[in-house]
Amino acid sequence: MTMRKEPQSKRLRAMAFSVAAIISSFAAAPDVLAADKLDTSRLVSVGGDVTEIIYALGEQGRLIARDTTSMYPEAATKLPDVGYMRALSPEGILAMNPTAIIAIEGSGPPEALNVLKSASVPFETVPNAYTREGILAKIDRVGDLLAQPDKAKALEDRVGADLDAAIADAAKRPESERKRILFILSMQGGKIMASGTGTAADGIIKLSGSVNAVGNFPGYKPLTDEAIVEAKPDVILMMNRGDGSGTTNEDLLKQPALALTPAAQKKAIIRMDGLHLLGFGPRTASAVRELNAAIYGS
Repeated sequence: MTMRKEPQSKRLRAMAFSVAAIISSFAAAPDVLAADKLDTSRLVSVGGDVTEIIYALGEQGRLIARDTTSMYPEAATKLPDVGYMRALSPEGILAMNPTAIIAIEGSGPPEALNVLKSASVPFETVPNAYTREGILAKIDRVGDLLAQPDKAKALEDRVGADLDAAIADAAKRPESERKRILFILSMQGGKIMASGTGTAADGIIKLSGSVNAVGNFPGYKPLTDEAIVEAKPDVILMMNRGDGSGTTNEDLLKQPALALTPAAQKKAIIRMDGLHLLGFGPRTASAVRELNAAIYGS
């Protein structure tokens, strides 16, 4: 006896029903709640700066998982990893059975966020701006979501005072002595991907009282050889990836256009921990001081 094949439309309807059933299993959770009603007893944190703030507030006991960028403090690395903040896996997050997710602005992709929201897991976003005020706004937002406004205010006061002192020290340097910094995100296929304006790299360079050598375009973009020579950077700044996968100093200095710059001729290459340098969290004042010491020797 031959078996009749099930029509494709029927199979698709059955598949859609199965997906809906999975999502509905989470639907018992309430819709996104006001901050003072948000259940953060089982919290997933997305964004290294968000995770740092949660620890700085002393509220890490709520955390059940974090994203790949959450590498500080070291205790955070012991938590389950739900993936890179811009390439989240909704299945992995939902498997943790969270009561809420707190994520830095720009997390994604949008499709993953849609699945999470369909599952009625509260997904709260923390604004991101690469300034002193932006850091304090993050702390305020996280404190509000955790219903810890007093702790957040105390942390804001400490962090704000520390930032003010670090920025004031950097600002004492005369403009004529300020170095031109070229932040290189990567070098693939011989092309240098550098930071323009509106980026974390641009923000930390400005806080340190230095000058972004290519601050005439927004975001990150590959530079032409002409643009590299015209930028005349005094210093090259990069993230220290720590896994040996990044471009070596020797490779940088072999790049023909870069070799013509003052930075390459003086071998002035600075590498710093990426989260510390670009995280714009509670430790940013420390990053400003470390960067200044590396650039200017004091």
